[in-house]
Amino acid sequence: MTLRSPIFRKLLLAALLLILVTAAALDFSLTRFVSAREAGAVERQLESQSRILSGELGTVSADRIEDWAKSAGARAQSRVTLIGPDGRVVADSEHDPTTMENHSERPEVREAMAGHRGVSIRHSSTMDLDFVYVASPAMYEGQKGFVLRLAVPLRHLRAAISEVRWRAVRISLVAVALALALGYFFSRMFTRRIHKLQRFAEGLVEARFTDRLEPAPEDELGSLARALNKMAGQMQDLVARLSSESARREAILSSMVEGVLAVDQELCVTFCNESFAGAVGAQMPVPERLPVLELVRDPEFLDLLTRVLVTGATQKRRLQLSAAGDRTYEIQAAPLEVRSRRGAIAILHDVTDLERLERVRKDFVANVSHELRTPLAAIQGYTETLLDGAIDDRENSRRFLEVIKTHTVRLGRITSDLLALSELESGKSIPPPERVSIRAAVESALSSVEPEARLRQIKVHAVNLPDDFIMGNRVRVEEALVNLLDNAAKFNRPGGEVWVEAGRTPDGKVQVTVIDDGIGIPSEDLPRIFERFYRVDKARSREVGGTGLGLAIVKHIVERMGGSVNVESQLGKGSRFTLVFPPA
Repeated sequence: MTLRSPIFRKLLLAALLLILVTAAALDFSLTRFVSAREAGAVERQLESQSRILSGELGTVSADRIEDWAKSAGARAQSRVTLIGPDGRVVADSEHDPTTMENHSERPEVREAMAGHRGVSIRHSSTMDLDFVYVASPAMYEGQKGFVLRLAVPLRHLRAAISEVRWRAVRISLVAVALALALGYFFSRMFTRRIHKLQRFAEGLVEARFTDRLEPAPEDELGSLARALNKMAGQMQDLVARLSSESARREAILSSMVEGVLAVDQELCVTFCNESFAGAVGAQMPVPERLPVLELVRDPEFLDLLTRVLVTGATQKRRLQLSAAGDRTYEIQAAPLEVRSRRGAIAILHDVTDLERLERVRKDFVANVSHELRTPLAAIQGYTETLLDGAIDDRENSRRFLEVIKTHTVRLGRITSDLLALSELESGKSIPPPERVSIRAAVESALSSVEPEARLRQIKVHAVNLPDDFIMGNRVRVEEALVNLLDNAAKFNRPGGEVWVEAGRTPDGKVQVTVIDDGIGIPSEDLPRIFERFYRVDKARSREVGGTGLGLAIVKHIVERMGGSVNVESQLGKGSRFTLVFPPA
């Protein structure tokens, strides 16, 4: 694993290059030093020998000069050459002088002819070897201008230098090996420390704050390790605070009844709470970066978000979202800046129920006004007629007073039903629940409506009344049954019948059913018959004296006791109202 580390390889390679460069420089310097030293030693030796041989030269005759040159060369272990003033070779210890070139142009010879000692290292064309030449001025047969030159082959010098170089190379290789071992050890130790710092830094990126670096030496990496430990502690505290704040914010937004949607500048989802997803029929969790067009397909909603992103101003609009089942929402959208990027946030307030309540309120006011205006107008008209003199007409005045009485009773009924409905809706003055016998409540309600039913030639029957009990208010239960039985008798034909049944549902609840074979209810009116003042046949309702509040009162009574009411009806065949209560 260490060898795969780039920094380890770089450190080791740098150490190797440094060692090699140092060894090469040392070898070069040592070689030059040895070469110069050996060359100087050879020169000094040749110069010394040259002085000795120059002294012998004065005693050598011309016919013995060749022998002397060979003898001197053997004794000096060098090549000995005597050169005349004109540059011709007079004698040479290793070659026939007659075949040799003129040496006047040789650099060492020129120096010697000028009265100085000449030294040169060059190739000899005669011997085809490299030599070190040392030439000195000499006298021969009493004449000046002669040059005595001694030469040693360069291979001897090179052999000495080569031996020194190989020793230096061997020592350098040993030094390189030791240096590489030390470099490997220190590079490995350095790399391991860096890897620890790297893994620790990666842990910080992945939010692993529990680990800590071990105490490090007092160097730059140690200072870095202590700084990372300190930073990890600060980051842990910061992330904990941010996580807590984010969790609190997420909990608040997720638990909001209002739908919340946040988008970025490309109209892609960055946040969506459960209320918004439920409003548009989406599954949670909604993926981030999901285009809003795939979540909400209403052009007006998309236009609202686009306007906020373009203008940077808050927008407010009331819309019906098709994906939300045409429910009405008050939508407020505002710009949102997240990490220097523009976005938008939209908050949905469901105002469907508010609009419905507003419509109900308006309808209620209109209906109450209408219901009160008709009897009040009749009472006012007949009263004014009586005051204008009709009171003296005994025949008509009594009839007028009967009409006034009828409308007064109707006003009383409307007022009584309104008060009862208001009390039920407000939830005030709720008496403690008691055990109520269904049989007793049905029998009491039957006794209340039988006189009216008899006048209308309607037969009322009680069928299968078990002695079941529910928890509630007996007066209210009887009131609900009286309203249902009264409607069944009023909206029936002469000779019709009404049945009351009671029993248990499959899940054990108490069920009371009121059935009639009267005129029935059109299917399009069934969803609205429990609304206040809603009448299927307004003319017949007013004829029989209905207020339009009876079924609304029934629904409130049953639901207040934890039950439910439903209706089944066919036009011309009658109706079936079913009350379901939890058992006592």
